[in-house]
Amino acid sequence: MKQVFTLLCLLVLAWIVPPARAETIHGVVIAVIDGDTVLFKPDHSHPSSRAFLKIRLADIDAPENGQSHGAAATRALVARVLHQQVAIATVATDIYGRTIAHIRVGGREIGTEMVQDGFAWAAARSRHVPELAEAQRQARLAGRGLWEDDAPLPPWVWRRTHPAYRY
Repeated sequence: MKQVFTLLCLLVLAWIVPPARAETIHGVVIAVIDGDTVLFKPDHSHPSSRAFLKIRLADIDAPENGQSHGAAATRALVARVLHQQVAIATVATDIYGRTIAHIRVGGREIGTEMVQDGFAWAAARSRHVPELAEAQRQARLAGRGLWEDDAPLPPWVWRRTHPAYRY
């Protein structure tokens, strides 16, 4: 009986509490830190108490600046977003205080572009996302960017031996 009551309570809560939605914030990228992290200044209309937000692109992992292809990944992100009006769709906040988000410029999803052009990996937890998995597969087959190497070293492996680069 207790299990039925608990299940009933959960169902009522699920019905009453609306699903979590990603907040979308508009503004300008004011700096690119590396191939998957930027500084973002929200438009004045946003009630954010911060002058800027550190944004980590969701679902991708780019080579670090000290790693092979890291500088190229940073340049690629600079070309796509620096000083551009963007839309940030927040996903979460990580343990380092960064906002994890998808960045869109016009109709383009920047993380997917970075993966399809060989400047980033689909993050391990997001390889089940069909668009990212296909973008990575195509980049690998074409030998674009980091995939020009026979066995590119993923940044999550590289960081284990280079602790100074941990966020």
